[in-house]
Amino acid sequence: MKTYATQKGSLLGGILLVAGCCIGAGMLGLPVLSAMAGFIPSVAMFMTCWAFMVCTGLLLLEVNLWFGQEISIITMAEKTLGEVGKGVSWFVFLFLFYSLMVAYVAASGSLVSDLVEQGFNHSFPQGLGSVLFCLLFGVLIYLGIGAVDWFNRFLMCGLILTYVCLMITGIPYIDASLLKHQDWNAATLVLPAVIVSFGFHNLIPSLTTYLNSDRKTLLKAILIGSAIPLVIYLAWEWLILGLVPLGEFKEALDKGEIATEALKDVVGISWILDVAQGFAFFAIVTSFLSVAISFVDFLADGLNIQKTAGGKMFLAGLVLVPPLICSIVYPRIFLSALNYAGGFGAVILFGILPALMVWKGRYTKKINLPQIVPGGRPLLIGVILFSLWIMALQLI
Repeated sequence: MKTYATQKGSLLGGILLVAGCCIGAGMLGLPVLSAMAGFIPSVAMFMTCWAFMVCTGLLLLEVNLWFGQEISIITMAEKTLGEVGKGVSWFVFLFLFYSLMVAYVAASGSLVSDLVEQGFNHSFPQGLGSVLFCLLFGVLIYLGIGAVDWFNRFLMCGLILTYVCLMITGIPYIDASLLKHQDWNAATLVLPAVIVSFGFHNLIPSLTTYLNSDRKTLLKAILIGSAIPLVIYLAWEWLILGLVPLGEFKEALDKGEIATEALKDVVGISWILDVAQGFAFFAIVTSFLSVAISFVDFLADGLNIQKTAGGKMFLAGLVLVPPLICSIVYPRIFLSALNYAGGFGAVILFGILPALMVWKGRYTKKINLPQIVPGGRPLLIGVILFSLWIMALQLI
């Protein structure tokens, strides 16, 4: 999940913002989590989660349009659900952001460790890799959105180039028999991670301002912008599940490793492995920076901390130190943190709360404005029940 500062712009800009919000480090965990189910069941889960997240995103957009531009999800919750809604949204925001940060910092440690070992032929502790990663990119977080924005453009170019290169070079090595594996009982394992990978909802207030509250343009931006990651994710699943045997995925799942680690064990061409490592690096860093900088803004606003030199250092410490400690203590936490972020944080903040806000606005406060999502009460109940089902799966 990524967030971006925006200014008034075009439909194309809105589409790219939504797409960029979704594409990131989740790509490194999704193949590992979905491999047990197989390609066809995974496609069904991806389509289901995409439809669910588009629906809840449009529900949140409906609430946003009730109250105008420049309004946060927490303020929406306060205006519709009162102080309880505000408190719940605050807590879940913290849980979601910290879960994502833990996942990214843990994965970064593994990547830095591998890069150092390959470059210097010497073992390097994963925990120390996470420390170096946080120190290096923590400087950008301290410098603020301007520095992050410019550096992120370079990273996004690298992410796109390495993804395309992997797809082109990997296709000849796909084993079609690997794509025939199906285990529908394991299909639900991937749901939480897929949910959080389609999390563009935190962008909606900025997107509403960016597109001047134009309903039709906003609808197109959300539908098309979220469909692009769906296609990219499915193509990535097809490639990785067609290259890596199930046994390698089982080992990666037990170790909490990212998809490119599993790929490394089966592809013997060194330069393809280098491209895969590069892709993993770009995916982690782009996600890390966008979540971290938005987390800093969230805490600065919520805790009323001024962005002075000392204030920015304190905020950066709040954002980075707890996830760093957690990733050092539990170095294999990447997949678990990704699952918890989706299985609890995302489904509450981006599923249950939007449905409750719309219910309260439509049927209690009697806000008589055009409805974006049809279906009335049955659809809202369905959204809530689906969210509770995913939470129950995560608990089990």
